[in-house]
Amino acid sequence: MNARWQGARRILCVRLDDMGDVLMTTPAIRALKAARPDRHITLLTSPAGAAVAKLVPDVDAVIVFDAPWMKGDAQRAIASANDTAVEALLRAGDYDAAVIFTVYSQSALPAAYFCYRAGIPLRLAHCRENPYALLTDWVAESEPGETIRHEVRRQLDLVAAVGCPGDSQRMSFAVHDQACREVRQMLGELGLDFGRPWVLLHAGASAPSRRYPPPLFAQAVRLLAEAGCQIVLAGSADEVDDVETIQRMADVPTLSLAGRLDLAGLGAAILLADVVICNTSGPAQIAAAIGTPLVELYALTNPQHTPWMVRHTLLFHDVPCRFCYRSICPQGHHDCLRRVDPLEVAEAARALLPFGLRWMIGEIAAPRAPVTTLPTKRTVLPRDTASCVGSAS
Repeated sequence: MNARWQGARRILCVRLDDMGDVLMTTPAIRALKAARPDRHITLLTSPAGAAVAKLVPDVDAVIVFDAPWMKGDAQRAIASANDTAVEALLRAGDYDAAVIFTVYSQSALPAAYFCYRAGIPLRLAHCRENPYALLTDWVAESEPGETIRHEVRRQLDLVAAVGCPGDSQRMSFAVHDQACREVRQMLGELGLDFGRPWVLLHAGASAPSRRYPPPLFAQAVRLLAEAGCQIVLAGSADEVDDVETIQRMADVPTLSLAGRLDLAGLGAAILLADVVICNTSGPAQIAAAIGTPLVELYALTNPQHTPWMVRHTLLFHDVPCRFCYRSICPQGHHDCLRRVDPLEVAEAARALLPFGLRWMIGEIAAPRAPVTTLPTKRTVLPRDTASCVGSAS
């Protein structure tokens, strides 16, 4: 390992994007931790990233920052004007090093400036332009001109540059046994027969361009039900109406956990399921981290976010405007998803059912072993410098 980085015990990892981006960074975070077992990792991340960070074993503490230079509207920028508080928290953290994780379309320099002002002596990031003193360890940006890597690979390559290659590329997401018990009880009360195959369908996504239309999901649900599969629908509280629309249009027996699960519960439901069907979204990354077979309705917005190290089927319709990197379809037709036949969705899910772990090992009660404990993390909410510490539990 790089001698300077070998001595770094307290490391700040910066990943200011959403939940899925944090999950795709977990192999690199684990590589940092593995290089020095006594290392303490703090994650500076968005509110959505902080929610999933509680379930990442290698993250010891979290600082929440809705950074105004990240994607969002003007209201978000105004509401997150707490730069001074964040800088004070970083200075108080007495960090030895900072690793700034970005996608290639983002600049690491605003975060690097924070870390520089906070006095963090080592600062690593990809950067397109010369960062001068803002970075002590500058990895020249090679994307998209020379290559385009999966997001997991990109971040692993970054930490390998300072001698932390890691020995595992799997994403991390810990599922509590208590969460599994609670979700199993919910499903039992809803009438799920655990002796029969069942599919978990999550129809949400943070960007409209990545959402398969509810009427087409409904057709896929109907086909699966007619083939003898049980279907459980999930979604956030904001997605309950969409789930109810799918149920109404499918007009077959289905069960719904929409609006009833926190992130830990969603992870438990994904672990218990035989197959997951979802859009390109955080739940897709959770399924990949846990190892549940996955059918992903893959909007051709970004080639770097395909399922990582999990048995899966990607469904999409190829279009000339592929890889637009847009949250709203710039052409207005959504053909990359809208033209995927629901029959393909149903058949892909049925084809993956034999690979659900509980069917391969014949254990209906425990498809994938949950963890029994997870250390409580310290979460920092930088509203002000006087009262900003809270529990992550």
